[in-house]
Amino acid sequence: MDSERATGTGDYLLPRRYARYYLENTPSLVWLLLVNVVAMLVGVRYYVETMPDVSTFLWPLYADSPAALFLMTLSLATLLPFLGRSLDEVPLSRPLAYLHTIALVWLLKMGLWTVVALNLGFDAYFPAPWAYFGIIVTHVGFVAEGLLVPHYARTTRGALLTALALALGNDLLDYGFGYYPPLRYDPGITLTAATVALSVGAVVAASWLLPRHAENEV
Repeated sequence: MDSERATGTGDYLLPRRYARYYLENTPSLVWLLLVNVVAMLVGVRYYVETMPDVSTFLWPLYADSPAALFLMTLSLATLLPFLGRSLDEVPLSRPLAYLHTIALVWLLKMGLWTVVALNLGFDAYFPAPWAYFGIIVTHVGFVAEGLLVPHYARTTRGALLTALALALGNDLLDYGFGYYPPLRYDPGITLTAATVALSVGAVVAASWLLPRHAENEV
């Protein structure tokens, strides 16, 4: 894949050697998957405890941060059959381009959304060690983990447009129908507008970070 970076937008933001360490070695990749699963379960518990009246069918759409971790876990799991091989040898396909693109967009969006949301409601969260600092640090980790994705994935115009449509549709559900993540304050127009901007920005960032999958490839 390195030889095809010309179809993308430049150098990796995360050095290749770190990606190789986490993604090519069995212990590190398995630990990364386990950390994601544990973090996802912790997040699900938080959502369930704070909003028990939400229909079970809406949990995948309502629990935004656990959903982001679930998508990233699926994305990373596609590497398991190729452990011991170079990232350059990992097969690429159009369906995988969609999965990896959506996973990256959700990680970037929810990681940054949490920083924005908690600082817009600063007085409601600060200075509680976990409610402010802990949640921000863990969600900034979403962005850091997302930087692994360009090392094994590519994207397409269709994948980017699909990710944008899903992200904006999720925003409509959250703020149009009241299923936004649990907050200690009313989100109001400011957070709503910021969330939509983050949806667009996350897709733009994914377009910039991910190399392009040639349209004539399967």
